[in-house]
Amino acid sequence: MNKAELVESVASAAGLSKKDAGNAVQAVFDSITKSLSRKDPVAVGGFGTFRSEHRAARTGISPRTRQKIQVPAKQVAKFKPAQALKDAVNK
Repeated sequence: MNKAELVESVASAAGLSKKDAGNAVQAVFDSITKSLSRKDPVAVGGFGTFRSEHRAARTGISPRTRQKIQVPAKQVAKFKPAQALKDAVNK
């Protein structure tokens, strides 16, 4: 499912216009992004938790040249699904 299909699904499920559903979906994404940029986790009951995590610098190997390269440290977004989501997927 891509974003357009998600907006269409939300619009039909909530009885909204596609424009209103698109605005709502974008607002959710923006809120999650802002929270993660502040390193605050976002917990959605029954769905899961988004969190920002520090990934340390490391030495990697270029697949093309096989030379060692230094991969810099960075913040990455992580998602841990809730048990209810795991159960729904594994039905």
